[in-house]
Amino acid sequence: MLELTKETYQKEVLESDLPVLVDFWSIRCDKCMDLMPDVERLEQAYSGKVRFGKVDCPKNRRLIASLRVGHMGLRLPGFWFYRDGEVVDKLMGEDVTEEAIVEKLDQLIQE
Repeated sequence: MLELTKETYQKEVLESDLPVLVDFWSIRCDKCMDLMPDVERLEQAYSGKVRFGKVDCPKNRRLIASLRVGHMGLRLPGFWFYRDGEVVDKLMGEDVTEEAIVEKLDQLIQE
């Protein structure tokens, strides 16, 4: 999975030819860590259809600030779904499930 930073976000996400799922996570977020193996499996299942990237939030504070997401604007885990450089959907918080991610991914590739 692509490790995204402020320097790579534009090219890898906003300019991607494929739809993109961005996983905002932190090692201190238990739910983030629980979902990580599921997201890695989904990356394989959607290979060639969706690009997957992840942002380690504590290490990428400049990127988080540049996305204009304040402390109330991004809850972890956070999954943002992009198409044509625009955010088209989001899943955030402790209630995120693998099933919800799959549902959003299927919507992302069908539109």
